Amino acid sequence: MRQLRTGIAFCTAALLVMVMAACSNNAGQAKVEASTETDFRLVNSENGEIKIPAHPARVVGLSVVYPEFLQALGITPVAVQNYQEEFPTYLQEPFKDTLKMGIAKTPNFEMILSSNPDIILAPAWWAGKDYDQLSGIAPTVLLPERQDWRDELKDIAEVLDKKEAAEKVIQELEAQEAEAKLKLDALVGNETVMYMMVMPGSFVLYGDQIDRGKFIHTTLGLEMIPNFPAKDPSLSISLEKLPEYNPDHLILQLNNEDSPEVKQTYEDMLNSPLWKNMKAVKNNQVYMMAGKDWFNLGMSPLANRYAIDAVLGAFGGNSK
Repeated sequence: MRQLRTGIAFCTAALLVMVMAACSNNAGQAKVEASTETDFRLVNSENGEIKIPAHPARVVGLSVVYPEFLQALGITPVAVQNYQEEFPTYLQEPFKDTLKMGIAKTPNFEMILSSNPDIILAPAWWAGKDYDQLSGIAPTVLLPERQDWRDELKDIAEVLDKKEAAEKVIQELEAQEAEAKLKLDALVGNETVMYMMVMPGSFVLYGDQIDRGKFIHTTLGLEMIPNFPAKDPSLSISLEKLPEYNPDHLILQLNNEDSPEVKQTYEDMLNSPLWKNMKAVKNNQVYMMAGKDWFNLGMSPLANRYAIDAVLGAFGGNSK
């Protein structure tokens, strides 16, 4: 009996030692977890303050333009929403391993989850309704709607601690724009320029009251046609109306290069005497631009950079 009690006492003592050791280890673990707080930051969101990783490596930007802002800041997103089947020319190489999620009214939660993001950035006006599901995947920062892309870039840079990078992007682009404006003034002067998009069965002209038209006519200083309605951002016209807007130069795009309807409208236009008799056509001053490459024109520094080079190349003698 004494041996039994001695054995029980010994086991109890051993168990007590193990428990104390475990407590000691837990205390150490708690200290480690507390020290990892330095790996997180608090940032402002439309939903209040959000705790995010201090150095997120895997970022998702839920907007067709947010991925371009991320890339401009030196961060390649792991998954993007894409309106066009193919990425713009200037994103094909950096986005070669980026997951395409398509575009929809609701985020593709399964594909976002599969991309294993550290953080999700989303415009509040579009993704606010899906916040609970998104934040269940990763910390989600909802950002405000902005009228100027520079403010959107700064919002994202603030979240990612990239404010200096954002200012550098803006300053470098402004310098490039100013230089391009001087070159185009020397090349084109006061000759008129019309920016036109071929749609299925119709054509859209862009004025300086819409982002893409403002970039062409204000930022780059190319003269608008005199009879464009001053307050209208764009104007939809038929082929028969085209001769009424008879510019010296014409910047032309297909709304969707893969659309049979758009292609047919374009072919019908090219074969029309109305088209052939236009001043820009006769003088070989029609400049064809890729639609996907200008999709975010006026809304992204990367799209604007690419368009500057394309416009300078076209007006410098590479007309089609």
